[in-house]
Amino acid sequence: MYGDAETIRRILTGTGDTWAVVGLSGNQRRAAYGVAQVLQRYGKRIVPVHPKAETVLGEQGYPSLAAIPFPVDVVDVFVRSDLAGPVADEAVAIGAKAVWFQLGVIDEAAYERTRGAGADMVMDRCPAIEIPRLG
Repeated sequence: MYGDAETIRRILTGTGDTWAVVGLSGNQRRAAYGVAQVLQRYGKRIVPVHPKAETVLGEQGYPSLAAIPFPVDVVDVFVRSDLAGPVADEAVAIGAKAVWFQLGVIDEAAYERTRGAGADMVMDRCPAIEIPRLG
């Protein structure tokens, strides 16, 4: 419901290759780290967004989306559902073309706002699961 096949395909293949990963830190046990590795393997440039602003997987981190000094195509969100809506709003504010909420992250109001602003959005899905399915 929160990500039809065409929207998923468009985000993964046509939206652009710069993905800000909100919640990505150097903690290799966290899901965000593994997903970022998969995105890199498929040719995406990942941009860690975390309050620590640490370098992860060879990429400079930033404390917020607004602090990233270059365009971002997709914002991949690894925060709790109750914190995700403001991240989606910030993604729209910086001009991201798409927002992707990870498995278990759902905010229907944020979905409606993001789509209403003209950006694609997927919720409760994982790009590391979806991208290999594209073939």
